[in-house]
Amino acid sequence: MSELGDLLKEWMPEQRWFAGKGRVLSTVDTTAIELSQDPQVELHLVYVGYGDGGTDVFIVPLSRHADRNDQLERILVGEVGEDPRWVYDAMRDRKVTPVWLELFAAGHHHKQLRFHLEPGAEVPLDLPGDIVSTEQSNSSLVYGESAILKLFRRLEPGLNPDVEIHDALHTRNNPHVAPLLGFVAIEGDQAKGQEDGTIAMLQTFLPAASDGWSLAAASIRDLYAEGDLHPDEVGGDFASESYRLGKATASVHADLAAVLPTGVLDADQVSGVVTGMNDRLGAALDVVPALLPYADSLRARFAALAELHEIPVQRVHGDYHLGQVLRTYQGWTILDFEGEPARPLAARRGLDSPLRDIAGMLRSFDYAARHLLVDGPTDTQLEYRANEWAGRNRQAFCDGYASVTGSDPGEQSTLLHALETDKAVYEAVYEARNRPHWLPIPLGSLAKLAASETKR
Repeated sequence: MSELGDLLKEWMPEQRWFAGKGRVLSTVDTTAIELSQDPQVELHLVYVGYGDGGTDVFIVPLSRHADRNDQLERILVGEVGEDPRWVYDAMRDRKVTPVWLELFAAGHHHKQLRFHLEPGAEVPLDLPGDIVSTEQSNSSLVYGESAILKLFRRLEPGLNPDVEIHDALHTRNNPHVAPLLGFVAIEGDQAKGQEDGTIAMLQTFLPAASDGWSLAAASIRDLYAEGDLHPDEVGGDFASESYRLGKATASVHADLAAVLPTGVLDADQVSGVVTGMNDRLGAALDVVPALLPYADSLRARFAALAELHEIPVQRVHGDYHLGQVLRTYQGWTILDFEGEPARPLAARRGLDSPLRDIAGMLRSFDYAARHLLVDGPTDTQLEYRANEWAGRNRQAFCDGYASVTGSDPGEQSTLLHALETDKAVYEAVYEARNRPHWLPIPLGSLAKLAASETKR
């Protein structure tokens, strides 16, 4: 292991984006690609081997300085023997962040790294990038009010779906998708049959925008503060926004179907979907034993999918919730078409039912309604109002979607309920591992889904 590898072995597990938390790092090796000489910025491919035999490749930009800088102490990676010897996190080293824009503008192509600029795109220059502190699996830099750079931290072969979908939608001029400005590709080893990978993407930034989760949470706080008023009687009623969000979602789904492949799952493939759902439930029972009383009813909900002999599929968002949408003065914009980061890239680029996205958003409305209740004592009145708010916004979202497509997603209840159940099972595992105090949210939903299945 190199000297730098030793530093990264200690430093990377402390970073929010590091996907190997909880695993033992056995080997860490790096390959450097120079981005700039002055300032000195390197893009490192960091090859991590785990004690359990698994491997990952992470993208780690680093800057080097001849002298130690006290103002950069919080982003120091460490000291190495050669000059310049002080190594820093280049994504948080504000003085070097303009390098990315300069390389895009120049159409830089060095060794296996290639900066691609979309036709007609303009890149702002001489702007420092500010790190987005809320992200977890990736890292982003915001350049003033013009552009945002997303760095994909894990390298996988193949075009990243976020870039692929934005690139495909470029010709549609959909008002609910922020335009792609460019992306960075890394060439795979052709002799080994490796596909090119995606390092980063540059996208138009939307200033003065609010994310859907924050807006929904504000609506819930307004509701809880207003005594016994109903959601439609409170000034912060969110239903009209949910309706508009449903319309925006349907619009993007329609454009995705127009420019990317579509298909139909036959009976055998539907059976495979059911098997996958049951497998995920089985694995979840080991992590969340509290699911056991509902397991048979949930399996019955999955089994009902066998009644569907075919399911239309297309490219979808894949990880859709209120945190993935922004409200600007012009309307809703949908972000992050990368899909669920924990899934293999090939699976994220696969075809799925649009109802997968709808189920994800419906689950997000449930979360928004109940997240303020998890740390307090049980309050039956607040529980009732949470259910009322969630139901009102879920229906408004579906109504907005139906106003574009002509078909209410709720009418496809067999598939929609199965997908909601599958999502809630995933949520239960996530909460058990990361936020145990939020576990009652998906457990409560699964209990209701199981009970409604029993009554069928």
